[in-house]
Amino acid sequence: MSQDAPVVTHKPFHFDLLGLAAIYLYILVWVLLSQLIPNRLVDVYSYNAILFIGALGTWRYSWWLVNISRAFLFGRIYFPRMRRNADHAWKSGWRPTHIHFLMTTFHEKEKTTYLYLDALVRELNREKLTGTLWIGFGAYEDQEVIHQWMRRQKDVPLEVVLVQQNQPGKRMAIGVILRALSRRGVGEDDIAYLMDGDSILAEGALQKTLSIFGADPELMALTTDEDAVVEGPVWVQKWLTMRFAQRRMWMQSHALSDRVLTLTGRMSAYRAKCVIRRSFIRNVEADELEHWLWGNFRFLSGDDKSTWYSILREGGKMTYVPDAMVYTIEHIEGRGIIRMRDNLLRWSGNMLRNGTRAIALGPGRVPPFIWWCLIDQRISIWTVLSGFSTAVIISLLVNPLFFLTYLLWVALTRFLMSINLFFYSDRIRISYPILLYANQLISAMIKVYIMFHLPKQRWANRRGQRGGDDVMSNRFRRNMAAYINGFYISVMLFIVMLVTGIIEWPAAYQL
Repeated sequence: MSQDAPVVTHKPFHFDLLGLAAIYLYILVWVLLSQLIPNRLVDVYSYNAILFIGALGTWRYSWWLVNISRAFLFGRIYFPRMRRNADHAWKSGWRPTHIHFLMTTFHEKEKTTYLYLDALVRELNREKLTGTLWIGFGAYEDQEVIHQWMRRQKDVPLEVVLVQQNQPGKRMAIGVILRALSRRGVGEDDIAYLMDGDSILAEGALQKTLSIFGADPELMALTTDEDAVVEGPVWVQKWLTMRFAQRRMWMQSHALSDRVLTLTGRMSAYRAKCVIRRSFIRNVEADELEHWLWGNFRFLSGDDKSTWYSILREGGKMTYVPDAMVYTIEHIEGRGIIRMRDNLLRWSGNMLRNGTRAIALGPGRVPPFIWWCLIDQRISIWTVLSGFSTAVIISLLVNPLFFLTYLLWVALTRFLMSINLFFYSDRIRISYPILLYANQLISAMIKVYIMFHLPKQRWANRRGQRGGDDVMSNRFRRNMAAYINGFYISVMLFIVMLVTGIIEWPAAYQL
């Protein structure tokens, strides 16, 4: 690798004394605070609020336990069997007829591009394979960086094909390289990797993913474990580390149904014959949604959700490979909170825009568990906000001390949830309970907003491109979306106040 390459090594979970001491201190502080807060929760409103929040919690944490159990079964039973079959196929001599790497890059840092390319060469040499690298680029500077890298190489097992996009946007970049690939043609056992230009293959990732295809002829696509190397605020690194720990658990739970909820755009692998289908290409480069309020608008971001939907719609089998790692280099300039907000806006919008049509496929075409997961993504928005709203309303109108009790409840429940996440991370990170709740609450708030403003899209790292500008310029639609947004929130607050007894039904409507 390049001499200035950052150290990126994946470490399995291990206990450390500092982490255990942090847990002890966390519990000690929680117990002390629970004793110091006066017990004045004797009024009927606080009692009803506790029952309501407890009921929501029981439901949500039961669902969490279901996914923990499924993830355990996948990680300990299902995937080890997959890995044994894959290793057997690889040792028996199965190899793809050809490997295609489809890379998009846009004003990427030179160091990151070199890391990406060096990792590909390393993996191909390691397995004594050759491949073709298809690069879709839109900036002259990106082309020059690649040419500079190529001039420094000797005997590279990689044919490099540069394809310049003729329209702006990442989707069009993917579209032009997919069309170029389709003109070349692919073999029955060709494998195509769709990768971002800031994704770095960890050692062994190529063999571990290719062999899965060799062992399962029905497998159409897969995605891998992922981690981030952040060049920016430390808290962003911790936040992303927590999110990736969550991702590992959810992915393993979903993969037990031979499907996943996204084929991550950073790096996912496909049967090449799937990605050259016209329906697949059009779904990437010109994906769109027909909405009753916003009309027809194209998707800007979320190409990984479009590729996922294409495979899901055809009934294609997908899986997750937890022992293959891809690193992403996150360059964060300026305020990290702005980047966090933009990422959550983008991720939430992608989820909501694609979840609607995936749910419409029904449990007949989508495995029932996955279908319910898509529905639950929407329900969980309101359960998080309902619990928080209950605490705020009771604290403002009845008992100011109630919010402190709620915070203790949050600290306890998120700590218990984080215990599981520790094992999907490299070590005990006591910041997880705080980051977990903050992520849930902020994500829910953003999703409620995006739910009624689906065309609003932005790529912070692609010069602020926006989708649906022609639709968003219509004042009536914007005002209508704001009204519906407010109406739904008002209904939620009304239900909260009704359940807690703050307001009552008129006597005429009571039984």
